[in-house]
Amino acid sequence: MTPITPSLSALSPANTDDAGKLLIRLTVGVLVLLHGIFKLSAGVGFIGGMLAKSGLPGGLAYLVYVGEIVAPLLMIAGVFTRAAAAVVVINMLVAFGLVHMADMFALTKQGGWALELQGFYLFGALTVVLLGAGRFSVGGLKGRWN
Repeated sequence: MTPITPSLSALSPANTDDAGKLLIRLTVGVLVLLHGIFKLSAGVGFIGGMLAKSGLPGGLAYLVYVGEIVAPLLMIAGVFTRAAAAVVVINMLVAFGLVHMADMFALTKQGGWALELQGFYLFGALTVVLLGAGRFSVGGLKGRWN
């Protein structure tokens, strides 16, 4: 009688890479998207104020909708995935520059980095830029939109 359990070779990196790409894409995409959905109801006025304070046009604040709604949706679907993830990286770099510079080297009371959430978004999106979407995406493994 043959056992039903999968063999170790079924769990090889070649078989799990695309699942890992899907997981990081969905995790970063959904978590960033939730911030964008909040900004749909709350608006981006506070971001415009920070931009103006930095000497930049306040109207640039509306680009946050691209970085926190459009790009995450594209990442989740796996369409133009690398470009969408690059937009999230740029969005996070701007957020670091406008909001989080004072905490760049700060630690929490528990010893963690004060910006670990923002760091996860930044480096998770950078990981997607480097890896692409994988085969579990609308673009497919070698799709022209991946």
